[in-house]
Amino acid sequence: MDTELVHCRACPRLVEWRELVAREKRAAFRGEEYWGRPVPGFGPADAALLIVGLAPAAHGANRTGRMFTGDRSGDFLYAAMYEAGLASQPTATHPGDGLELFGTRITSPVHCAPPANKPTVTERDTCRGWLEQELALLSPTLRAVVVLGGFGWQALLPVLAAAGWVVPSPRPKFGHGASVTLAPAIGEKNPLHLFGCYHVSQQNTFTGRLTPAMTAAVLTAAAQAAGLSA
Repeated sequence: MDTELVHCRACPRLVEWRELVAREKRAAFRGEEYWGRPVPGFGPADAALLIVGLAPAAHGANRTGRMFTGDRSGDFLYAAMYEAGLASQPTATHPGDGLELFGTRITSPVHCAPPANKPTVTERDTCRGWLEQELALLSPTLRAVVVLGGFGWQALLPVLAAAGWVVPSPRPKFGHGASVTLAPAIGEKNPLHLFGCYHVSQQNTFTGRLTPAMTAAVLTAAAQAAGLSA
């Protein structure tokens, strides 16, 4: 699936933007070769915990080719994951830096960097098939999901319902620390523990709306719900 995903060109606006950024580059990374393609999920294919973000950052994952790698949002997230026992180290600079995730995979509802970090609803829906495939492949081992931000929460709930979990009506509202357990709609699936966390964007972390302790607390609760030692 990941091999097919990186060749996707389904959204013209996103293709144009990700490739423009990869050509023009940021001055600090002028000498680097940008990835400039859709960014696949990162982590083991038999993960018990899934972390769902928003979309790759233009000069982060769009540059490095790995989720939340090479920017300050990633620095914040991986430090919290390390604190919660979900990552082998607190930093993520580039693929091959030795970072390993324990029982955890990171993905996003949109796999290409969007202008202004704002994908459209159409782009989200066009990319939905990749999230559906990823959930289908993870479902035998998946026990918990942490969603970073309201965009990911709204994108994920209908996908979870289609994948075989019962989403209550009215749908659970996103909020930091929100949690709900989704019962399986079919017998062979496991209950799924869903957690909300503010997105690790600089807008949230620089203002103190989201602190390292707040993030680590949600990740630790999710790790426990997933049966991972943390």
